[in-house]
Amino acid sequence: MFQFRGKRIPERMMPDIERYVKHGEIPGDFLQAVICNDLQEAVAIADDESLDSLPAYAKYFYNEVPSPAWGSHEKMIAWADNGGLLGWEG
Repeated sequence: MFQFRGKRIPERMMPDIERYVKHGEIPGDFLQAVICNDLQEAVAIADDESLDSLPAYAKYFYNEVPSPAWGSHEKMIAWADNGGLLGWEG
């Protein structure tokens, strides 16, 4: 489980993150907002647990996910179109 300053990404969210990173499968609205670096949208639609964990999501994507995979809507779509990490490597 990823943790940053006492905040944790909920375990239930990790499979969606991993599918996005590895295969380019676009996740639900909250994770899309995180991936696209849309703080306003992420805060607006987050449940209480995800809202509290938002710093951990930001740190995880910054430190653990390749930069071509996150940061804007265009990058998210390109990552998905290329099949995620497996598509970039293959």
